Amino acid sequence: MDILARNNVTVRGPEGAQPMVFAHGFGCDQSMWRHVAPGFADRYRVVTFDFVGGGGSDPAAYDADKYASLDGYRQDVLDVVRALDLRDVVLVGHSVAAMVGAMATIAEPDRFASLVMVGPSARYIDDEGYVGGFAREDIDELLESLASNYLGWSAAMAPAIVGNPDRPELGHELTEAFCRMDPDVARRFAEATFLSDNREDLPRVPVPTLVLQCREDVIAPMEVGEYVAEQVPDSTFVALEATGHCPQLSSPELTSDAIGAWLEGRVAA
Repeated sequence: MDILARNNVTVRGPEGAQPMVFAHGFGCDQSMWRHVAPGFADRYRVVTFDFVGGGGSDPAAYDADKYASLDGYRQDVLDVVRALDLRDVVLVGHSVAAMVGAMATIAEPDRFASLVMVGPSARYIDDEGYVGGFAREDIDELLESLASNYLGWSAAMAPAIVGNPDRPELGHELTEAFCRMDPDVARRFAEATFLSDNREDLPRVPVPTLVLQCREDVIAPMEVGEYVAEQVPDSTFVALEATGHCPQLSSPELTSDAIGAWLEGRVAA
């Protein structure tokens, strides 16, 4: 199978430049990076793509068993990187794709130079000594609502996820993104996301990592971002002066500046 067509891969930027791969979160597609990724294309080989099941990916490539866990999405990242024969990759993952990115760097550390996690969560459900932001019954209710009325769930949840109620167009955009996804695919992706537990992966992340966290985020509270940064061996934690779970939409300049400053600082060091 042609991986580049399967995952609707887009490549821009100078030949031979260090690659920078952007991975989108649940219910979204690569368009969520449109305010951030192009700004790096003058100095990086920028790659965006859609996870199978989302965006412009090939719907025939979707396999319910493969994508029942985050391992399937990790494989998508590795497939894209291999298909383009990329090395020294800066991998940027939003939300659940931050953990997918961590899993990819662990699986093939020789291909990755660094990892940027935007609004990550190692586990969404509270546990003893761990704040995930949700009780198990909250997640069960969320998944039940999603399964029974996906369009209604999308319309209700997307504005809360993106935050910034004074800018309703952001919630509308995320709602539309959710509604473009097949409901059955979305349900399985949601189960894989919200029932995941990647805490044991964090100490194994082999590359320098930037953790970007918004100050008000209903999906990944501040404690979650701080926990991720504490557990990843070589990490930098930055609290953005932004709200909501999608700063690449609501505060793209802040997001770009934080990523760029961190990358430049590493080069200078």
